[in-house]
Amino acid sequence: MKGDVLLLGAVGAAMVAVPAAAVLWAGQPLLEGLPALTASAPASVSAAAPQEEPPAESAESRESGGLIQDAGEAGGGEEPESRPAQGEEELFGEEALPDTVREVWQSPVSTLRIYDQSTGEIAELSLEEYTLYAIAAEMPADYHLEALKAQGVAALTYALDQAITQRSLPEENRDPDLHGADFAADPGNRRVYMTEETAREFYGEQFDYSWSRITQAARAACQCVALWEGEPIAAAYHAISAGDTTERASNIWGGELPYLVEADSSWDILAPGYKSTVTVSDGELQEILTGAGATLLPDPVTWLEVEERSPAGYVTAVRAGSLTLHGNELRNLLGLRSAAFELERVSGGYTFHVRGYGHGAGLSQAGADYLARQGWTFDEILLHYYTGVTLARMEK
Repeated sequence: MKGDVLLLGAVGAAMVAVPAAAVLWAGQPLLEGLPALTASAPASVSAAAPQEEPPAESAESRESGGLIQDAGEAGGGEEPESRPAQGEEELFGEEALPDTVREVWQSPVSTLRIYDQSTGEIAELSLEEYTLYAIAAEMPADYHLEALKAQGVAALTYALDQAITQRSLPEENRDPDLHGADFAADPGNRRVYMTEETAREFYGEQFDYSWSRITQAARAACQCVALWEGEPIAAAYHAISAGDTTERASNIWGGELPYLVEADSSWDILAPGYKSTVTVSDGELQEILTGAGATLLPDPVTWLEVEERSPAGYVTAVRAGSLTLHGNELRNLLGLRSAAFELERVSGGYTFHVRGYGHGAGLSQAGADYLARQGWTFDEILLHYYTGVTLARMEK
């Protein structure tokens, strides 16, 4: 997930797990900044919900995280037969779905209208195309196929929730920045989705292999939707959790969603990029905080203090001079990977010891990859991270 202002938390076991992590993740791409979750925060939670950060610079540094291998699946599993990109008829042929996908859901939406933030144009994509393109932008192609499928279902479900929500609003209440579209994206910069043309440039010599895997995952994912009380959920996802549990929606966006609550993702401490460190000088911090409206005392030692954390380890209140900010607000101001951070006063500044990458709610991409490599199927992964939802086969 392109990371938004991400949040995460949990530390202790990471130190003990280092040797295991080195073995499990050997040979996998590092995740120093991949695209993760860029879709906007769930509309049904809050119109002002924070967005995930922009996509990564390369598939090997994706914020989403590397892969955890198990015996018998190196480099993301058996290499599928290499073939050129397929049209919708071939891509969306019948695909066997697991027994958990028993219900049928009739979609009121057959295409998605997406505002391109770079060009100002509105693209209209079929649900199948969008699923394919969203997987390409949001998760490294080397992730396990079951994780790629789970990502595809999450991205499609999220898009359907956004589209249905926007189209149900009176025209005067719709977001004017969307210009009549369902949501916004920047496909040229791999934010939310990327086209095959962009993917060819992005993957280079690895395009055939990568696109084949993404296409294979999209075949199943485009047929599924995650529902709560018969409607698509705001299927938030993030790159790496704080390393204990995922975060509940109410601690991020202020609105409770019964399916976005804490879920075990303790294995995320093994993910490359789980920990990061940022040091901010007093001068930089003073400029940033005063620019945000804070009044600061002369002594920098008094400028920052964590006042509250959620059970998952994310900072929910931090005193910044005269202001009290949510951890995500400070994270955005300082460019931290997550709001699960510890503060350390150092000579001439503050050091932030950060855990995880992303806001921490819903599906953990690194966690999904780990579980898939332990034998979990995409439906089991989705039902783990989205509490109490129903998976349904989608018909248009």
